[in-house]
Amino acid sequence: MTVVRTVTAGLALLLAAACTAPSPPRSQASTAASAVCSQPQGPPGAETATTIDVIEQAYFCILGNYYSGATLDARSLLAAGFVALTQELNRNGRDVPEATMPALTGDRKADWTAFETVYRKTTDQVPDLRDKLAVVTLEAIVAALGDNHARWAHDVKRPPDYYDGDGYGLGFQANVNGPQVDGNPGVALPPLFVTTVQGGAAQAAGLRPGDLIESINESAPFIDGKAGPAIAALYPAYPDARPVRLRLLRQTTGRRWTVTLKPGLYQRDLAALQVVQSKLLDDSIAYVRLRGFAPDAADRAFKAISRLRKGRMLSGVVLDLRGNGGGSPAEATRLVSAFVHGKVTAYQCTVDGTCETSWTDDTVELLNLPLMVLTDRSCASACEHFSSAVKDLRIGQLVGTRTAGVISGPSRPYLLRNNTLLSFPTRHHLGPNREVIDRIGVPPDHHVPLTPKDAAAGRDPALAKALTLLQK
Repeated sequence: MTVVRTVTAGLALLLAAACTAPSPPRSQASTAASAVCSQPQGPPGAETATTIDVIEQAYFCILGNYYSGATLDARSLLAAGFVALTQELNRNGRDVPEATMPALTGDRKADWTAFETVYRKTTDQVPDLRDKLAVVTLEAIVAALGDNHARWAHDVKRPPDYYDGDGYGLGFQANVNGPQVDGNPGVALPPLFVTTVQGGAAQAAGLRPGDLIESINESAPFIDGKAGPAIAALYPAYPDARPVRLRLLRQTTGRRWTVTLKPGLYQRDLAALQVVQSKLLDDSIAYVRLRGFAPDAADRAFKAISRLRKGRMLSGVVLDLRGNGGGSPAEATRLVSAFVHGKVTAYQCTVDGTCETSWTDDTVELLNLPLMVLTDRSCASACEHFSSAVKDLRIGQLVGTRTAGVISGPSRPYLLRNNTLLSFPTRHHLGPNREVIDRIGVPPDHHVPLTPKDAAAGRDPALAKALTLLQK
């Protein structure tokens, strides 16, 4: 859910006044911990300032609802928050004698009281930084979970000229993208190269699929074979408009050059926005590309296959899940149900081993067709739910590369008192064989990676392999 920050002039004046006034004594402050965090019942109201009471509410919300909250060492959250607080003071050329980490004992409530006392003394010394310090502190507490499905959505904005379907950024995708950069960068492999040019600055500069990216802002994308922080610059989010300087190599011609791309809005290909795309291959194979598990994705895939099947005998189905960032676990289960009945597709478990079981929906009609599934490192979350079920239940074969390993568990949103949304998993995802997939991913049955030369030539080796397997 998108949170749009709207602040009227009168409210802005009130917030400005609040920034120069000292924090209220603890006896007068709202005790957010006493209020149970709840799921939103509708769109949040206008976002207000983040305060220590909002941080407190988020802290106890995590401890009370996060899937491992019962056994989580809360001191790690508070320590991360305090590190961020002091680093932000340093970035602003300020420091405060009171900004010393208090001793923590492991008693969650007592530790919070100690943390809050020092926090208030510190921020009272720098009232002009109070809002920023609160934001970085809460961001760090959430990040300390180390969970790829934990988010704090705040101050979300769209470009003023945004039109439905527009993209924002540099206008291209590389082979290291999306879930890898945000959730599991350790799985990225060199070389870094352009896979798709979508528009915008990249198109205007003449970038092509297969172009190798040798450096980003004068930094190597890989260091000792591991993805470096520079890669994140390829995927700026609004309002970040900092130019990105790339050194490129086009292997087909040997050309090496440098280009500076400025992030901005660009119009995307409408076909690329479709959740489901389908076509007939080799006169008898249904090819269906599913870009996400939207609420009706399974039914749309079924309809696409049904149309391709009309008037002919199909010999198999290729489901292309490359670049599928996930969505609804229920839709993943429904899609599995078209290929098998009476099976477990996943388990959702708490830290004590109490699990909810996801069974196939046996009201879904079986397709009774051989299945090939194309996967890559951008197949994440619900996409991995589906892929692991296909592999474990042996209802098809996976072709391509290992999935993203970004599937800690289904995320649930909670509304904080400043009308921002905190979300995290209340249960942890396990595959049908009770295996952990998060940070590991699902390995393909046939490893067929895309190379820069393939991208440059417009070849799709994974699809070619899937078709060959279906024709055997």
